[in-house]
Amino acid sequence: MLCVLISPKPARGRNLAPRFLSTPPAAAALATSPDQHLPWRAEQQQQLATTEELRSEVARPAPIDTNSAIFALLSCRSLAQLKRVHAQVVCTAILAVPSVANKLLYVYTRHGALADAHGLFRTMGERDKVSWSVMVGGFGKAGDHRNCLVMFREFVRSGSRADSYTLPAALRACRDTSDSNMGGTIHQLACKVGMDADLFVSAALVNMYARCGLVVDARKLFDGMPARDLVTWTVMIDGYAEGENPVDALALFDRMLLQGVRPDKVTMVTVVSACAKLGALHKAKTVHDYILGKKFPLDVILGTAVIDMYAKCGSVDAAREVFDQMKEKNVISWSAMISAYGIHGCGKEALELFPVMLQNGVLPNQITFISILYACSHAGLVDEGRQFFYSMARDYNIEPDVKHYTCMVDILGRAGRLGEAMELMDGMTVEKDEGLWGALLGACRIHRDMSLAEKTAASLLELGPKNPGYYVLLSNIYANAGRWEDVAKVRELMTSRGLKKTPGWTWIEINSETHRFNVGDKAHPQAAQIYQMLRSLSRKMELAGYVPDTNFVLHDVDEELKAEFLYTHSEKLAIAYGLVATPQGTAIRMVKNLRICGDCHTFCKLLSAVEQREVVVRDANRFHHFKEGSCSCGDYW
Repeated sequence: MLCVLISPKPARGRNLAPRFLSTPPAAAALATSPDQHLPWRAEQQQQLATTEELRSEVARPAPIDTNSAIFALLSCRSLAQLKRVHAQVVCTAILAVPSVANKLLYVYTRHGALADAHGLFRTMGERDKVSWSVMVGGFGKAGDHRNCLVMFREFVRSGSRADSYTLPAALRACRDTSDSNMGGTIHQLACKVGMDADLFVSAALVNMYARCGLVVDARKLFDGMPARDLVTWTVMIDGYAEGENPVDALALFDRMLLQGVRPDKVTMVTVVSACAKLGALHKAKTVHDYILGKKFPLDVILGTAVIDMYAKCGSVDAAREVFDQMKEKNVISWSAMISAYGIHGCGKEALELFPVMLQNGVLPNQITFISILYACSHAGLVDEGRQFFYSMARDYNIEPDVKHYTCMVDILGRAGRLGEAMELMDGMTVEKDEGLWGALLGACRIHRDMSLAEKTAASLLELGPKNPGYYVLLSNIYANAGRWEDVAKVRELMTSRGLKKTPGWTWIEINSETHRFNVGDKAHPQAAQIYQMLRSLSRKMELAGYVPDTNFVLHDVDEELKAEFLYTHSEKLAIAYGLVATPQGTAIRMVKNLRICGDCHTFCKLLSAVEQREVVVRDANRFHHFKEGSCSCGDYW
């Protein structure tokens, strides 16, 4: 078993990863890596023994030429077949031909037999660049990133010149391990050997930096490329999408189209994913129209991505329409549609889809049950959720993992059954994680169980000491209980650990454009009109019975200041702008990066009746559809 570390895996993020311009010279870094030895001797002995076994299998080998040997190797459909051909090439001595040995290496890696490939590699009398490339790429494709990088290091030390195959393979290993330090070192090596301008290497560098969270560095490389192919455009768009910057991802896609680059299915899946994160329905429709216009088939990959996009952009009906139009659906497609109903609070529809899936011959998997349990949680379907949870192992031979337990704790916790939730957790055999304790702490906040909240927070902060959201949740629980000294202690603890609360933002779609607001925001060009509308709206709402719920202002100030603070929440500013900028009767669609507060929830319900407007809000957990004074969540969120 190979297990050699090249460099410690760094934490993801810009502050811990140096820019590529500040990395040490690559040759020095690679040459001075700790000399940790793999157990080559034992492996060589094993390979020699295997060779003797292979010789004994072929008593009278028939003559075989190079082309026939290569054809025979590529025709192997199983590892057993491959070993028989291996025996023949050993006994005919044709294994000494480099092209045959390299092809045998390649076919071993293709069958996932990395130990056999590696043993053969170590006994080869002559190794050329192809031999090294096969091993570097083989480890990378098998997901053995550490040994991919170990092999790449030895390749460089052998005096061979890194090329457009070995460099991208090593960079992909850095990408998948978020090792921007080693990635930067390999970047320096690429510059030294003159491969940094190669299209394949440049695309791999852009992808590596973007996936390591260094999107600015990735964009610098991208903009500096003399030519860009579709792969490069796609990885840069994906970098923005994965980096939670969907606006730039979609802007780059538009620029790509203007430059005459035609996307393929992979690009469109990336764009659809970015659109889902943005949550803008107008953009979702534009992207879908483009897919239809260019006649991209809505297969299980692209079709499922479009279902998810429409669901996250606020139209579960459009998601269902795409689902029904798909000619082929797999378990992921069904799970995505069940999830779509779940996030929109349509628990009944989600559960009705499950037996239809079974009737179509599709069996559920772990993701399906997460979708079902999530739908039960947000619709208050406690008994149904429990039935599905216990049916996993009993009826489908699927053992619940920590995500399923988290959903079940959430179901019980939201319903106020905290004792049952604790019993379930005590009986778990799988390891508890942050998400599980977070679900329990959220339930403690809803039902104001201070004692359990403090115990839960202790376990949670031990597992996730760097997550500011957990501190904020505990601080809010203390604030709701009026324990301001404890609130101050939690905030001091956050400060001492260098943590900051995530600011709340609300985005709103107006005339195919997206506008962003934060609390008390006055930066918008129409700020004067927005605040004038807000004052007018406040008077209307108060006449209709709205009373600001100051329990949701978690600051130790007087009631009048709390009420003023509530009126300038980002959701209310976005709604005011929506009323200013759109004609009567137009739906107001918003996206909130945090959970919508209870006061804003009440405000939106009443406003939908007073102004006769539908208001659709996507918060961090789910969708809320406000219409005629009520919400689709049934005040259960």
